[in-house]
Amino acid sequence: QEGAWPQGFGQLTQVGMRQQWELGQVLRQRYRDFLSATYRRQEIFIRSTDCDRTLMSAEANLAGLYPPEGQQMFNPNISWQPIPVHTVPESEERLLKFPLTPCPRYEQLQKETRHSAEYLNKTKENWQFLQMVANKTGIRDVSLESVWSVYDTLFCEQAHKMDLPAWVTPDVMAQLKQLKDFGFEFLFGIHNWVEKARLQGGVLLDHIRKNLTKAANVSAHQNLKLLVYSAHDTTLVALQMALDVYNKIQAPYASCHLFELYQEDDGNFSVEMFFRNESGKEPFPLTIPGCQHKCPLQRFLELTDPVVPQDWEQECRLANSISDTEVFVGLAVCGSILLLLIILLLTVLFRIQSQPPGYRHVSNEGEEQ
Repeated sequence: QEGAWPQGFGQLTQVGMRQQWELGQVLRQRYRDFLSATYRRQEIFIRSTDCDRTLMSAEANLAGLYPPEGQQMFNPNISWQPIPVHTVPESEERLLKFPLTPCPRYEQLQKETRHSAEYLNKTKENWQFLQMVANKTGIRDVSLESVWSVYDTLFCEQAHKMDLPAWVTPDVMAQLKQLKDFGFEFLFGIHNWVEKARLQGGVLLDHIRKNLTKAANVSAHQNLKLLVYSAHDTTLVALQMALDVYNKIQAPYASCHLFELYQEDDGNFSVEMFFRNESGKEPFPLTIPGCQHKCPLQRFLELTDPVVPQDWEQECRLANSISDTEVFVGLAVCGSILLLLIILLLTVLFRIQSQPPGYRHVSNEGEEQ
């Protein structure tokens, strides 16, 4: 029931706030020799989706990353300071909330995925289980694509030590989790995952690549040191699928994918990736296929090129689709040609009518001799 949650469904709880604050402390410890000891606005930029829980997650994280000291404390009884978190309206979000829509080609790929052998077999294998879940929850049409909402709710209740319904046994939770993980694969993989990546996670990866390249080309005295994105579990999956490092397991709350740029002794740059998906443990290294963990920046860019879109809007169009712009241009061209033909026709008619009669040959056939 929604009344069981202090702020209702889909909001950040005190448990989530604490997890994000602890993650902020982990980042402070990890980068203590890189970031300034106190908050400096030139060093960090934070971008979040326009969602209550992601905005609040960013703020809780920053409270752990930058506890105020000295002059930064505006109240001796409050160990917190406001730090700006940037966002855009949900209707304009084209970077952090996945799947990215509208994208007709992506929807076409999803239809094709629904007809793949893997998807059909998974549906057949779990049909009775899905029907049981539908009966127990009262939700109509529970499918591989919608069952995630059931697992999400139960997982959240479990994380907050609430009592689960009697029918939710450990085996049921395990099967729900398996189907939730498969649902994420459906979104970004299974069928033609490279093209899906270009239309989804590759968009965020392109943004990250540009920032890495920019950082490598700017003076070592640049101010900006940390870019932070606060988003969703689907954001992580889309990005990791594009990088081909996804482990096919749902990321837990307060997970964090790290990109670190290093300048080597020879002046060249390398990229290292880490993933923190368990509190109390150090982030573990991620290695992009085709490269070592410390991947040269240029090699990293080469390996990720195939999943980065050149023109997202163009690639989202169906092969036989015509854009509104092309329709307008076509109509304008046709209209112009028609107008020219009408003017030409009127000019010819005008000239014919304006000519003098001149001489005529009169036949004398039939005249008497």
